[in-house]
Amino acid sequence: MKLLIGDKNYSSWSMRPWVLMKHFGIPFEELCVEMYEAGTRAAILAHSPSGRMPCLIGDDGASVWDSLAIAETLAERFPQHAMWPRDPAQRAEARSISAEMHSGFGDMRSNMWMNIRASFAGKGATPGALADIARIDAIWSGCIERHGGPFLFGEFGIADAMYAPVVMRFNTWQPVLSDTAAAYARRVTEQPAVRAWIDDAQRETHVISVYEIPE
Repeated sequence: MKLLIGDKNYSSWSMRPWVLMKHFGIPFEELCVEMYEAGTRAAILAHSPSGRMPCLIGDDGASVWDSLAIAETLAERFPQHAMWPRDPAQRAEARSISAEMHSGFGDMRSNMWMNIRASFAGKGATPGALADIARIDAIWSGCIERHGGPFLFGEFGIADAMYAPVVMRFNTWQPVLSDTAAAYARRVTEQPAVRAWIDDAQRETHVISVYEIPE
């Protein structure tokens, strides 16, 4: 399989399936396209009908685009791995919070974008972003309290991969978190697949200026 992704420093959507596949030891070829360049869209369209990344290209040549769709496809294709919790009630909750991440938190996304190499501590804290952060903190804290940690549903899975880019944002922008949420963010940061992504991002040299200087 091949996984089409954008810059590791900036592409939050790309991070999710990459980390998931790395964590579960699923082999794939990485195709990386630098974002916001003259040839970016054409390079993406060569693999992704939506013109967006990430995109998983299967052994049969069929493409699956959108990070959550890729995660669901991987869970179906590799049922030996507990990417979703085995318990039906926990699985429903994990799907719900993953979908909430997928479709929500627009204020936080707009005001605290992903830039792993940067440090914007104390910035971006609009009322809307802070409300989103409070909800995310409640999700993380509630899951860990109910399911015992160390990750949202015990072992690292799709839900954690969906929130990994949020952890990257929080590392950069440094909003205030509860002790439980802050400890969870540290564990995600040090998870081996996440750490591998961070290390790769630190070695990248491509710069997207609009993501470098917060207003």
